[in-house]
Amino acid sequence: MDQAELTTDQVLSRDIPWETYMSTKLISGTSLQLLRRYDHRSESQRAQLLDDDGPAYVRVFVHVLRDIFKEDTVEYVLAMIDGMLTANPKRARLFHDNALADDDTYEPFLRLLRKGNWFVQEKSCKILALIVSVRPKNQSGVASNGEASNEKKPFTSIDDVLIGLVKWFCEQLKKPSHPSRGVPTAINCLSTLLKEPVVRSNFVQTDGVKLLVPLICPASTQQSIQLLYETCLCIWLLSYYEPAIEYLATSRTLPRLIDVVKSSTKEKVVRVVVLTLKNLMSKGTLGAQMVDLQLPQVAQSLKAQAWSDEDLLEALNSLEEGLKDNIKKLSSFDKYKQEVLLGNLDWSPMHKDPIFWRENITNFEEHDFQILRVLLTILDSSNDPRTLAVACFDISQFIQSHPAGRIIVTDLKAKERVMKLMNHESAEVTKNALLCIQRLFLGAKYASFLQV
Repeated sequence: MDQAELTTDQVLSRDIPWETYMSTKLISGTSLQLLRRYDHRSESQRAQLLDDDGPAYVRVFVHVLRDIFKEDTVEYVLAMIDGMLTANPKRARLFHDNALADDDTYEPFLRLLRKGNWFVQEKSCKILALIVSVRPKNQSGVASNGEASNEKKPFTSIDDVLIGLVKWFCEQLKKPSHPSRGVPTAINCLSTLLKEPVVRSNFVQTDGVKLLVPLICPASTQQSIQLLYETCLCIWLLSYYEPAIEYLATSRTLPRLIDVVKSSTKEKVVRVVVLTLKNLMSKGTLGAQMVDLQLPQVAQSLKAQAWSDEDLLEALNSLEEGLKDNIKKLSSFDKYKQEVLLGNLDWSPMHKDPIFWRENITNFEEHDFQILRVLLTILDSSNDPRTLAVACFDISQFIQSHPAGRIIVTDLKAKERVMKLMNHESAEVTKNALLCIQRLFLGAKYASFLQV
């Protein structure tokens, strides 16, 4: 049978020759007794055994995985552990019991994660992620169960485990070991571990964030919705981490998140995306980007829907208020001045906002019309079509909005510079150059009829 398609039930139907392992001294007599008592029992019987002597059973399982390499047996023990943890995830704490202080409980799972078949990898990943996530708070990053690392054979450190898991997650996202389960398994475990500082920093350092971005897309099936939710959960956790935000700000993450929130009807998906956008809004230029991507309108539309989740409604209100603040900031002359002085113009909201021009037109007179002069310099120096188009448009806005706009722009010899752009290869540039010339020649009385 293809190992990738093995099921837990199929594996647990096997009979493992425990007596043979004892006779070859791979397990002890005590281990044999415990395995006989536990093997092929009902769920309720196993639960009672684990309640009575859980650490002893966990130690036996770890020892078998440490000392026995036969694939059938490894798969069997992993399936037993997985079943035990699935029935009650709190049992993961048994791996950190003081009775196991002399055992390197992480090593077998980390080794199998690197070398096993898909069944072994998947089980090892799930088990390892769970037992790491419930480790005692005082457990250092040096040793697995509090042991000092000056042993003859150092224990596997927490950092070793977390870095090993991140490496495996990234490998699955690049080239999945299983066509349909590789990526979901990696994302599921990653979403439970990204609160760990070592995982966050290592994931970002290994360029893991870019592997998440393609997964942020509208979903329809139950499986794809769950994958989308857990991917967005990862992005939300990363939105608290500055080095990750730098990548999120320069990738396609923001438009993809907005596409998802526009099309999704699943409350948990919308909630985690809205919370992520709320976190990112105050970071760098992300608030401005959100306004450009029409997020204020999307937020209004979302608020009009009948959501039952109060946390979501509160997050939407908070997001909407934050976006309003961003729009106010974007419409300030200081922001505009900064954009012009950087010489890289885009169609941010203020350029076409009549209120901005009406309220700020006298600010253009500062320092002998410095900003207007910079706009004219941009016409000579920039090679970027968008920047040239916006500069032409802004000069035409100045002509129309300032009482002496035509005279000032004419005195600064703008006509010749704009005329040169009438034959530009970009239609966007020629359209705005034409508008500027029309307003310059026609004057405010007639130019006000011109449509942009």
